[in-house]
This record gives sequence, structure tokens and C-alpha cells, in this order.
Amino acid sequence: MTRGNARVKEARKLSRRPVRAGRRLFLADGPNAVAGALSVDGCVAEVFATPAATEQHADLVASGAPWTLVDEAALASLSDSVTPAGLVAVCHFLDVPLHAVLGGRPRLVAVCADVRDPGNAGTVVRTADAAGADAVVLAGSSVDAHHPRTVRASAGSLFHLPLAIEPDPIAAVRAAGEAGLVVLAADGAGELDLYDADEVLARPTAWLFGNEAWGLPADLAAAADHRIRIPIHGRAESLNLATAAALCLYASARAHRG
Repeated sequence: MTRGNARVKEARKLSRRPVRAGRRLFLADGPNAVAGALSVDGCVAEVFATPAATEQHADLVASGAPWTLVDEAALASLSDSVTPAGLVAVCHFLDVPLHAVLGGRPRLVAVCADVRDPGNAGTVVRTADAAGADAVVLAGSSVDAHHPRTVRASAGSLFHLPLAIEPDPIAAVRAAGEAGLVVLAADGAGELDLYDADEVLARPTAWLFGNEAWGLPADLAAAADHRIRIPIHGRAESLNLATAAALCLYASARAHRG
């Protein structure tokens, strides 16, 4: 364990997306994220930690990853958290090719098309993990999967299941269909009610979720096998993306285990 302010300065540059993309490295902030990263072979390049956090998380030190002691000010410069937990890991990118995600006969996949909010994207990853999904796909102009807020919102789940990035949402839908998945678009104007769709939900499924503000474009929704609406019983206009994703993914999880 050493002190490395020069390396902190280099790691700080990873707060910028072009630097992350160029180096294919990102920051994982906090004990949950660091523990998740350490659980993936070869993921962690280095851990920066305060002396207090090092003492508190001796089990993580025992992983054998390169461990650098820094003071609280240096650690805070790597964290975008209001109250940094004293641990930040420099990690290698986690994304895998779409064909690798779909080639393993998945039963449940979440496809996010043009999702722009990193908190929503991370929450969908966390929910997909909790629901037992096999993978998440970020399609179109979706947010950077390795954005600090995406990583933090995933609460470690980013390290638990495969993540693919596909620039073309239509290509992602077609690939899912070719892999034997029924593609279900979460659409407020859908022809099927989520509560009446058990027969469809019981099949291997790729759920397609759209942008937070405008949902799914008409051509993308039409490319799905079915469009599923979540019933609104009160006066709310719609549901938050992450909430809708949770309802849909858990409906599939229930049907698969039915």
C-alpha cells in the first residue's frame, strides 16, 4: 500500500467521458461498487482508499488488488458523492458484444433505448439484476454505462450481469428476435395489458424501454412483437421509467417461475 497523488490526478481525468472511452477505464465509488468490481476477475486496475476506509474494509484489501492510500481530500476529488465513503476503484470497462449477450440462450433481457438519465439507467441495471435478468442492453444514444452516477445507481449490480452497448436500437430488437426472444415494448398505448399477458410473459423475453421524456419512437415500438401497457388506476399521467421497468421485469420473473 502506497500513497500516489500523481495517479490520483490521472484517475481524476476519468470523470470525463472521452477519457473513459479512450482508456476504457472508469471509476467505481463506494464499498458496494468496489466489492462488486473486485468480484470480477481482472476488472480492478487499482483501488484508492483513505486509511480509515482501509481499516474498515480489511476484507476488500485482502483481495490482493493494487491498493493505494490517499488522504480524504484526494479521495473526495475522485468521488461525485456528497459524502464519499473512502473507497474508489479504477476499473476496466465491462461491456460485451451484443452477440455474446444473446448467444447464451437468455431468458430475460432488458433493452434500454435512448435512456439519457444515468440514475435511471443504473436503477434499471439494479432492477434487472434483482429480477434475475440475464443481461442489459443500452441501445441508441443512451447514457454512458460507466458514468459515475450510472455506476452508483446500480449499487454494484453493474458487476453482476452482462452489459452490451448497441448504437442501433432496431438492430438490437432484430438480434433479440433472432436469438429466440419475444420482444415486448413497454408502451402506454400498448394493445396488451400487463396483467393479462401471462402467456406472452412466460416466454423468453427482451423488454424494450424507451426514453424518459418521449418513450419509444413509433417505428421502434412497431418492431417489437407486442406492446404492453401498464394499467394506470389513478390520475397519474405515466410512470417513471425505472418504476415501469421494475413492474415489467418482475412480471416476467413471476411468469417464468410460475
